[in-house]
Amino acid sequence: MDIGKVEISTAYIKADQFLKWIGVASTGSEAKEIIRTGQVKINGEVITERGKKLRNGDKIKYKGTIYEIFSSKTEKQKF
Repeated sequence: MDIGKVEISTAYIKADQFLKWIGVASTGSEAKEIIRTGQVKINGEVITERGKKLRNGDKIKYKGTIYEIFSSKTEKQKF
């Protein structure tokens, strides 16, 4: 099984944006359909929410390839 590390420059990236970022989907509607049909797993669980936030350390599986998110940014907590 292939594993790839994907670096992002923000604290998180949404699932649909991620699919476009790695070149799996060329449009938002294509990414939405891939997610809606249950073809993507995040940390071992199938997702159907295109706006799911992916953060540092998350593992995304699509068509036999696992991608791991790597980010040096963190979200600031609001109090």
